[in-house]
Amino acid sequence: MERIASAVGLPRSSTYHLLKAMISEGFVVHLPEEKRYGLGVAAFEIGSAYLRHDPLERLARPLLVQLVAEIGQTAHLGVLHGRELVYLLKEQPPRPVTLVTDVGVRLPATLTASGRALLAELPPAQVRALFPDAESFVRRTDQGPQTLTQLRRILADEKRQGYAVEDSYITPGFSSVASAAVDHAGHPVAAISVTFRTDAIPPNERSFLARRTRQAAEALTRRLRG
Repeated sequence: MERIASAVGLPRSSTYHLLKAMISEGFVVHLPEEKRYGLGVAAFEIGSAYLRHDPLERLARPLLVQLVAEIGQTAHLGVLHGRELVYLLKEQPPRPVTLVTDVGVRLPATLTASGRALLAELPPAQVRALFPDAESFVRRTDQGPQTLTQLRRILADEKRQGYAVEDSYITPGFSSVASAAVDHAGHPVAAISVTFRTDAIPPNERSFLARRTRQAAEALTRRLRG
């Protein structure tokens, strides 16, 4: 705190109140593992949207590492970029499987669990603006919503249950569950997802993966809010 006060030329008490205000607005976040503060999501959005070493990744990485250690499956962090989902982080178990999802890869948001988890948190008007007509929808495996009406129905169901699910929409034989993290204003910032071979996880065990993924996203939400 003393270094911050000295850098900005303000009394320590004034700097404390300024820091609290910046945290509440999302411009500054506390990085607990590093015992320091960093630029928050609001500053992150004003600047470059998803640089490699930004605070969002630093906040999320420990959560993904812990999640993978507990469940033994691949976990991702993804953000929306228009109608696409962009992967920022990928954490793998000791014996990973080959996936098309990797850092920097973009996929249609409507087909990914992460993309739909984020879309479900957007206002309906914003979803309509992103997907105004049939040409807005993409298919990879002949599955997934192809109209705004279909998409809205899926988003409503997935928002109600607190997580999104996709089965073979991206790659046949692979499924994912995802849940969104939101900022101080309730805006979806990023989604945490877990991907697994569909035949490797019995249906009665998938609810556990969904629950742990949702808990990780909730933990990221708390971190984003300072």
